Amino acid sequence: MGPCRRKCSLSDSTGGDAPLLTTPLHALHVELGAKMVPFAGYDMPVQYPLGILKEHLHTRSAAGLFDVSHMGQVRLIGEGAAAALETLVPGDVQALGQGRMRYSLFTNEQGGILDDLMITNMGDHLFLVVNASCKEADIAHLRRHIGDRIAVEYLGERALLALQGPQAAEVLARFVPEAATMKFMSAIEADFRGVAVLITRSGYTGEDGYEISVPDVLADTVARLLLAEAEVEAIGLGARDSLRLEAGLCLYGHDIDTTTTPVEAGLNWVIGKRRRAEGGFPGADVILGQLADGTARRRVGIRPDGRAPAREHTQVTDASGAPIGEVTSGGFGPSVNGPVAMGYVATSAAAPGTPVNLMVRGKAIPARVAEMPFVAQRYYRG
Repeated sequence: MGPCRRKCSLSDSTGGDAPLLTTPLHALHVELGAKMVPFAGYDMPVQYPLGILKEHLHTRSAAGLFDVSHMGQVRLIGEGAAAALETLVPGDVQALGQGRMRYSLFTNEQGGILDDLMITNMGDHLFLVVNASCKEADIAHLRRHIGDRIAVEYLGERALLALQGPQAAEVLARFVPEAATMKFMSAIEADFRGVAVLITRSGYTGEDGYEISVPDVLADTVARLLLAEAEVEAIGLGARDSLRLEAGLCLYGHDIDTTTTPVEAGLNWVIGKRRRAEGGFPGADVILGQLADGTARRRVGIRPDGRAPAREHTQVTDASGAPIGEVTSGGFGPSVNGPVAMGYVATSAAAPGTPVNLMVRGKAIPARVAEMPFVAQRYYRG
């Protein structure tokens, strides 16, 4: 099995006759009136009757509950698991304290990104969360390269919920009081009304919030308890995408993939100081060379003038009409109340404020390079 090259979008289908998979919350989504769509091989809710715009704004003002059970959950078990994983990622995993988590990347020998992932040190093992569309390839990658040293265990019997928003902490603390004092990017094992769960204070919206790993047979119970709280609404993939775009967070297969490097993507911060000195991860020569010498292109934010959004693959040109890049994600930002996008442009045009044009149906739409995130990230720092 080779590295993941598949791109997913909200209109993605399995691309074949294979039946769509379902998460443990599928019946609940249907019961709540969700519009279901194929996504990464799963039948997933893109929106509920509230609608994407209101779901987005509700998450920014209260708390939204997302089903992210299609993501892959993996456990690495054995002495030296951190050192073994470091042979596949550029992050300093060995320095990760117990109960702490870190964002990282699987890279290939060309410096391209195979997938992005979250790594949590659970003391006696490492807990990984990887993208749904890449999880089979990721697990094969792990087993092929480090499976002779440590055990690679796919947790197919677990669901994953995300509770996000400024009132998420207040809500979750009613069930798990210790959740209120968790620091950003930390993890605890806890009891949620009799259900053993793993909680991380993390997320994908730019808001304070949590991801909750729960046994699949009890996911419906946990989800219904949270949805019964006045502050919580069910949120679909549509709002999840607009929230992460406003927060300046990459979507694998769109903003990062095997053709982009961490340096081009502006993800230099994932490369640990020790790892920069020692190397020892796939593509280190390319990536460390780019850190020293720079790159020809960079990922940037883009704010189109007017109200029309620029979609993925929209060509970016300079003032003279010369192509300088491409949009990788774009849409309307409900919190920004205007169109937002991100993409890659020539480094010479990457400074915020640089005027550019977006070619939409053959017409040049004025825009400018912008700082990201488009809205302030509100992670809880403790």
